[in-house]
Amino acid sequence: MKRRFFPKRVDITPHIAKPFQFFFRIEASSSIVLIAVTAASMLWANSPYRANYHHLWEVPLSIGLGSFQISMPLKEWINEGLMTLFFFLAGLEIKREILVGELSTLRKAILPVFAAAGGMLFPALIYLLFNHDTNYLRGWAIPMATDIAFSLGILYILGKRVPWGLRIFLTAFAIADDIGAVVIKTAISMIYAEKINMTFLAVSASLVVFIALAGFYWIRSSLFYLLLGILLWYFMLGSGIHSTLSGIIIAMFVPAKGRYTLDGYITIVKDYLKRFSCPTEGCGNSILVNPEHLNTVQAIELACHHVETPLQRFEHSLQSWIAFVVVPLFVMANTGVTFKGMNLTQTLHSPIVTGIIAALVIGKPTGIILFSFIAVKLGFASLTSNTKWRHIIGAGILGGIGFTMSFFIATMSFNEGNILTLVKVGILASSVLSGLAGFLFLLFVRQH
Repeated sequence: MKRRFFPKRVDITPHIAKPFQFFFRIEASSSIVLIAVTAASMLWANSPYRANYHHLWEVPLSIGLGSFQISMPLKEWINEGLMTLFFFLAGLEIKREILVGELSTLRKAILPVFAAAGGMLFPALIYLLFNHDTNYLRGWAIPMATDIAFSLGILYILGKRVPWGLRIFLTAFAIADDIGAVVIKTAISMIYAEKINMTFLAVSASLVVFIALAGFYWIRSSLFYLLLGILLWYFMLGSGIHSTLSGIIIAMFVPAKGRYTLDGYITIVKDYLKRFSCPTEGCGNSILVNPEHLNTVQAIELACHHVETPLQRFEHSLQSWIAFVVVPLFVMANTGVTFKGMNLTQTLHSPIVTGIIAALVIGKPTGIILFSFIAVKLGFASLTSNTKWRHIIGAGILGGIGFTMSFFIATMSFNEGNILTLVKVGILASSVLSGLAGFLFLLFVRQH
């Protein structure tokens, strides 16, 4: 019997996932990794080896070439370096949603934008209410954002108990409040910068103009934007403004159009496919047998590359790395809280801790639900398919999971170790409470 060296024909149609489905699976899966990493960092920070945990992230790391050198502690390389990639990807996702996604039309955008606005306003007000007469005022933005990975991870666990439209709504309002968080992060970076280097800032501004012109004149090379992004990151780091802003800026100018139009691509590929001519017994097991076929396949591959947008290529190539490497590293470096010597009762009664917990657990869902209700009742928007108000309530509760973005804004807002410890306790406690409450609510509420 003749052995076959090639697989049987397989229908690949079911495996072609929509961009949102791919995004949802990655984010949901990464939540499991984040839970494991958070648990590991907490255990390590409270083990007999806790000194090693804190020492590791302060180890200096230098990158240099000749007399040029950048030296920072390992934690800073993660927070200011790797997290730039996180914000670059976030910027790409925001741009895609605005161009073709759930924020692309006024009708589609109103509900998540209203929900995000309420979900930012109420937590900030509640935090300020608890901390108006303290030294913690600068932390008002900490409870304003939603962690997409954890919230979508909980919806993933619930499966068919929640409608697909709820996942779209939660993702859309989380991305919308990411936009708000980005704006707020920019303001915090400017306001709380200890010293601005105007020379580096001027060079950064010049680079931004150059990148904008490159996009306008149809430069589509991914390597071009990568190299300019590194340059922008360096000069923003030297300017005194938080360097992660460079990731968001570059993302805004990455082209969302390919070299080929879709019609042109289809015409070209159809023409190439006509060049395949095989004898009756077949084309053979290897493409190397026929040089013309090899050249044709390579030409089709090049056409696929040209029809793809740089935005699409960056997003697809980075998403798994960000979800499973960059964010877990950030979480590992920033969530370890040592409880030894801590008066837990006194800590929980601290205004910054109670303010964060109240803002995320109470303020976040209140703002999301109330503003969503106003948008629908005024006729500005309508609920997504199969989504009921009970589902919106559940999504609002899950919105209280601040986690990654809350931790990041906390590192920008406070430098003092003891205050950061209090903030971490508040974020961790509120994220656990919001996650459990949202999960149990959606688990036991009727779907129909």
